[in-house]
Amino acid sequence: MEQEKKNGPGVFGLLLLGAVFCLSLALTGDRAEAVMAGAALAVEPSSSSMASEAPETVGRTVIPLGKAVGIKLFSDGVLVVGLSPVETEEGASYPGRDCGLKAGDVITHINGGEVDTIEEVQALVSQSEDEPLTIQAVRGQRQLQLTAAAVENSQGVWQLGVWLRDSMAGIGTMTFYDPSSGVFGALGHGINDVDTAMLMPLESGSIMPASVTEIKKGAGGAPGELHGQFDLTRDLGTLYANTNLGIFGQMPQDTVGNAVEPVKVAVRGQVTTGPATILSNIRGDEVEEFAVEITHLYPEGDGTRSMMIQVTDPGLLEATGGIVQGMSGSPILQNGRLVGAVTHVLVNDPTRGYGILAENMLKQAVGEGQFSQ
Repeated sequence: MEQEKKNGPGVFGLLLLGAVFCLSLALTGDRAEAVMAGAALAVEPSSSSMASEAPETVGRTVIPLGKAVGIKLFSDGVLVVGLSPVETEEGASYPGRDCGLKAGDVITHINGGEVDTIEEVQALVSQSEDEPLTIQAVRGQRQLQLTAAAVENSQGVWQLGVWLRDSMAGIGTMTFYDPSSGVFGALGHGINDVDTAMLMPLESGSIMPASVTEIKKGAGGAPGELHGQFDLTRDLGTLYANTNLGIFGQMPQDTVGNAVEPVKVAVRGQVTTGPATILSNIRGDEVEEFAVEITHLYPEGDGTRSMMIQVTDPGLLEATGGIVQGMSGSPILQNGRLVGAVTHVLVNDPTRGYGILAENMLKQAVGEGQFSQ
């Protein structure tokens, strides 16, 4: 069995092992960079980040999509992605590390006030100078309170020696839309920070129209990737959850249109090995159907790897080499039902990858494991 690698938004900068999430997310926009700031506390995001209340139910009949979209996500709190020394006139100082901060921590409050952006943290650090800062955060399921004092670097800037991130943006694929609730699901896995691999805690987010402009073809040992463009100023829908089984949100019916007929969602017992198809957007804004084979079904376990699929479509193999990053969320159809979504590609064999059961995504979409029959 190949080792697997879980990549979040932006799979860049992580060692390639056996399989990668097929999400092509890069750090872009004003809030997307990791910035060295002056204060922070620690939180390790949980396996489910709900920004707002989910609908009570999601329908059993949904519209399969396969459309590439731009995704932007703003974090709930500020994620610590690294720690480094502050170079002062007296030498190197480590205020962030020394107060107990770790990579993967998330700052939620400083001096009792909520912080969600790097700019807010920087402003508080600059204003306080060398006065102690009370930092609140979450690490795993624990709430922490730390005290840190910034130091002045050799350029006269007050810093804590903490690298922070508060947002991410990139391209992924929508899996389904439920007309009865207005809920959509995408990716089939969560958006994780590229540096810490932590699930990004969601404060707010949205999806935008996107167009695929270029394909980096996959080969053994080098996963391919879809490149595209999207408009950060135009939202199609809003996100309410970033979870380990997908991202979920709501958008109006007229955004989806009526070009695709709704289909039933298969339960586990209705999914079989054998021929299937995937819907994917690898050129412009066109969704195409490609032949695949479901070669193996796995027992309940890691929900993002419920099945193994093999790309058999000559056109897709010629264009992409198989499964590439950016195809995460591509719907898998079999016998007229939505059975799952593409989640991973095997690094050493891009013609093969993993998929999640659509049933698992629907259950996750409402948070309580319930959906209408």
